[in-house]
Amino acid sequence: MSQVPSKPKRKTAPIPPTPAASTAWVKVPEPSEAPPEVQALFAKFLEKTGLIPNVARNFALLPEHFLRWFRYYDFLMRSEEHSQLSRKEREMIAVVVSSENRCEYCLASHSAYLREISGDPVLPEVLAANYRRADLAPRERALLDFAVKMTQDSPTMSPDDLIPMRAVGLSDEAIFEAAQVAAMFNFTNRLANALGWKPNQEYYYQHRTPKADE
Repeated sequence: MSQVPSKPKRKTAPIPPTPAASTAWVKVPEPSEAPPEVQALFAKFLEKTGLIPNVARNFALLPEHFLRWFRYYDFLMRSEEHSQLSRKEREMIAVVVSSENRCEYCLASHSAYLREISGDPVLPEVLAANYRRADLAPRERALLDFAVKMTQDSPTMSPDDLIPMRAVGLSDEAIFEAAQVAAMFNFTNRLANALGWKPNQEYYYQHRTPKADE
């Protein structure tokens, strides 16, 4: 009895190993490989903070995408003159949305930023664990409730979801800004989670000591 010849096995492309020190599951360019405008931004990061955030190195795989994203992100999160929300409120939204999405990168980095801005090493920990247990002002709680609902179940949202924010005096412009901040972190959280972005280790150690009273 003759045997039916077996089909040759289909060859698949080998999966490249991920270096132990890699900050993403895809290629991360060296700073020296970046175009001049990106290198100039890296130099500003080093001068100001002493490190290049891994998010910047990872995003620089597509330099023009990185530069356009960073301009919007920096304006949204760092602007003082044109913002309806405080830096602390924006960072609180970042931490709570990142907690809901279980984003290792953004939780580490924005918890550090919130510790720096607030001078409170405990607040980011409570927000990350369960923001409902945090000692919050009514305005802060309304903002975070809105950001969480937007993150968890945006298709069911209605005009009623804006009522608590209006009740604590937030304008429509402030509500619009809060929605943008929540949306920004839903975007970056998903990028970071999908591509294995690792935070700089320094974030875990920064600003752990409470600020002394002036």
